Amino acid sequence: MGVNEMSDEEYLAAYLARVQEAIATVQAADLKRLVDAIERTVAAGAHVFYIGNGGSAATASHYVNDLVMAYMRTNRVVRVSSLTDNPALVTGIANDYSFEEVFEHQLRALAQPGDLVVAISASGNSPNLVRAIEYARSVGLTTAAVLGFDGGKLKGIADVVVHVHTELGDYGPAEDAHLVINHAVAGAIRARGE
Repeated sequence: MGVNEMSDEEYLAAYLARVQEAIATVQAADLKRLVDAIERTVAAGAHVFYIGNGGSAATASHYVNDLVMAYMRTNRVVRVSSLTDNPALVTGIANDYSFEEVFEHQLRALAQPGDLVVAISASGNSPNLVRAIEYARSVGLTTAAVLGFDGGKLKGIADVVVHVHTELGDYGPAEDAHLVINHAVAGAIRARGE
């Protein structure tokens, strides 16, 4: 039965099933590696940077919010930001250089040794994310990627990978699972500090 032949209830049930299947592919050991990378970065007084495009840009902001709140609730301080949250800078770099450089240029200006860069991407192939992770690795920063689909290029180059296996092009379940990952990571960090 095609999507156009489904009733609303059938479509919604099928969508929820795809989300559940996507979440079931996430490995707790991979989540722990991400938690450990964040904790090492924070313990060193270094900075955690999140990057993403479109829905993943919003998710990057959500990760920042939840990470700050997790540390605040345990009276610990975290230096964390999303490089998607300054539209003037993002559009200025895109206009004057290229959209492929919007995160790399910010990392060049802001990142220090010991920092962690976390890319969030359904496809894992966004040129600006790949370029930023390649730059981060070239200067010795720790890198992580939260991915969907088949993991794309980022799966092969990030130090820490959390991969949600989804069909190519199935953005909704991948992005939904990325938010579940966020809440799991923030919850684990909060639990460690209590």
